[in-house]
Amino acid sequence: MGAGETYPDITLLQPLAYFFGVTLDELMGYNQEKIQADIDEVITLYRKNKNKNTKAAREIIVKAYRDYPNDFWIMHYYMWNIAGDYSDNDPTVLLAHKDEFLSICDKMIEGCTEETLRLGAWNMRAKILHVEGRTADALKIHQNKFTNWYHTGSQKNEQLFAKDTEEYYFWLNKNMYELIAFARHKLACAIFYDRSLSAEEKAQKAIGYGQIMLRCFDETKDIFFAGLAKAFLGQTRGLFMYCGGNDADVVAVLDMNLYAAKKIAEAEKDDPAVHEAYFPARASVEGNDFLAWIVNGLLNPKDKRRAELLKNPEYRAVLDRYK
Repeated sequence: MGAGETYPDITLLQPLAYFFGVTLDELMGYNQEKIQADIDEVITLYRKNKNKNTKAAREIIVKAYRDYPNDFWIMHYYMWNIAGDYSDNDPTVLLAHKDEFLSICDKMIEGCTEETLRLGAWNMRAKILHVEGRTADALKIHQNKFTNWYHTGSQKNEQLFAKDTEEYYFWLNKNMYELIAFARHKLACAIFYDRSLSAEEKAQKAIGYGQIMLRCFDETKDIFFAGLAKAFLGQTRGLFMYCGGNDADVVAVLDMNLYAAKKIAEAEKDDPAVHEAYFPARASVEGNDFLAWIVNGLLNPKDKRRAELLKNPEYRAVLDRYK
């Protein structure tokens, strides 16, 4: 400030606001609605780039955290982006950012009312304890702070209704389809990371399981088996594409994966539980067409491996057949 200049007397602010007919926030140029709109916009931009352009996503969230250091969602995304997401975290990164992350966790646990973010903070605390060699303490956090299968919101929704009602049957099936999507990850990883199997044996086992699931669907017409096959084969396809697997294995799994997706897309039209389990997060650019959503994503050469596969005539032929 220049010579002779002083800050205004803070006691005059309220009378000034009253005189001009504005709030104190407006008088000071603070617009909460605009700030929240800016935060929402930057979060949307971050989410769009998170899986497409990791460098851009990192730049977006680091700047957002610098600009809005007290927004809980910004804190959450910043912390987990730096940490490398929820699994396979680099211990050196966690330890290097230990103090910063624990400070963020403290703020969330003490001041945030959104349970998703609070649990994310407890999860980070457990991860840091683990890399410090205090795994028993990390496991206690998971045991004491996180619910088990039987106390989830979806399970409780199911239990609201009598078993002879349409509402109960809807939630029963919705929960079943969602659990399929979770179990597929476990089954695919159980095969792929089995160190007793060779790469060829892993491929044979995974493809064989997929064939069994699809055979069960073809014989029963129960969408459960198509959902199981689609989820399992989708996870297996990703593992073969990025973690070890030849093009022939990817093509074989892709063909079965898209067949199952086609059957789910057909069932979705008549079964609201299938729709709720598979479609709520899908944008409507393809009219919520599950199969088109998958195929169009695979046709996008967003990384080197996918670009290589698109040059394979057999891989491309499968996509063209289902497109």
